[in-house]
Amino acid sequence: MDSSVYNRASRLSGDGKPFTPRGTARLAAVQAMYQMDVAQTDAVAVIRQFVRYHFGHDIEGAYYDRADEPFFEDLVMGVVREQLVIDPLISRHLAEGWRLSRIDSILRAILRAATYELKDRNEVPFKVIINEYLDVAHAFFGGDEPRVVNGILDSIARDVRANEMQHPGNAPAG
Repeated sequence: MDSSVYNRASRLSGDGKPFTPRGTARLAAVQAMYQMDVAQTDAVAVIRQFVRYHFGHDIEGAYYDRADEPFFEDLVMGVVREQLVIDPLISRHLAEGWRLSRIDSILRAILRAATYELKDRNEVPFKVIINEYLDVAHAFFGGDEPRVVNGILDSIARDVRANEMQHPGNAPAG
């Protein structure tokens, strides 16, 4: 992934505001998972690379914002650790005829990170998770992909966060 895409994405969320340190961690986790997927890079090596050489550094003309590093590491390692649960969960919520293995690598990384958070990070409200990953999707895609992300994540949230969604004022994001 070229650094200009990360630079544009890391500076602004979908609403035009700079990402927070957690938002930057989410964005970087998606980029790290993409790198792991495409280059077959080890998770520990990618985490080390981002923490040492990316966050807070200027690389090839792109400034990589500071991130919540423990959160970033938890996202990447959590997806790796839970992938055998996460991938079938995502697959159940894809449109008929869609296969996770055939989805764009960035989109797949977004869905995996968000699903991990929805499933395992219950201290983060589902609306926050969905909105943050919509911002990440908007940073990388200009077409229908953010709507696809929204629909899939809403469906997954209904499945794994049913109790939270039943409380008044917690209507789904989409």
